[in-house]
Amino acid sequence: MKQIKIVFLVMVAFVISASCATKVERIDSNTVTDLSGYWNDTDVRIVADDLVKKCVNANAITSYVAKTEKLPVVIVGSFRNQSDEHIDTSILTKKFEAALINSGKVDFVASSQEREEIRQEREEQQDWSSIDTAKRLTNETGADFMLIGSVKTIVDSVGKESTRTYYVTAELIDIESNKKLWVDTNSEIKKYIKRSSARF
Repeated sequence: MKQIKIVFLVMVAFVISASCATKVERIDSNTVTDLSGYWNDTDVRIVADDLVKKCVNANAITSYVAKTEKLPVVIVGSFRNQSDEHIDTSILTKKFEAALINSGKVDFVASSQEREEIRQEREEQQDWSSIDTAKRLTNETGADFMLIGSVKTIVDSVGKESTRTYYVTAELIDIESNKKLWVDTNSEIKKYIKRSSARF
């Protein structure tokens, strides 16, 4: 009888552990997933695509092209996280960079952090590369405009229900004059969240 109980307990433990096992399933990268109600990859894609499309078609860009007959050189600065949650804004920044480059309507230069690494490589080339292949130290392309921005949230909640609205603002600034040439905000990301009352 004792052995039967032991076997039964082992079987129960096995069933419980099997039901608690982690399950991983690969999904398409474009699939919209919203498990927590917080900022996610879909939100980044929607916001960056929308704001970059508006930016490259802004009057500041088209006027510059008409006046100079060349594409403006743009650099992406920092996007500040001023929301109530942790958001890795470097992902948003890189998404903006990719969308701007792929638009074909602006030229692009490396960020300040990237330039430091590239400058170090150029300096080393002066000592170690052949004269024919070493790159000049002072031949960088200067940016005309810088794109900066911020992410903010408004949260409205009562009980276990809440809404989260994200406001992502982008600003295009003339580097020489500090003039703000274009400003726009995307507030499409609004989420209704209802938390479960069950506790485990």
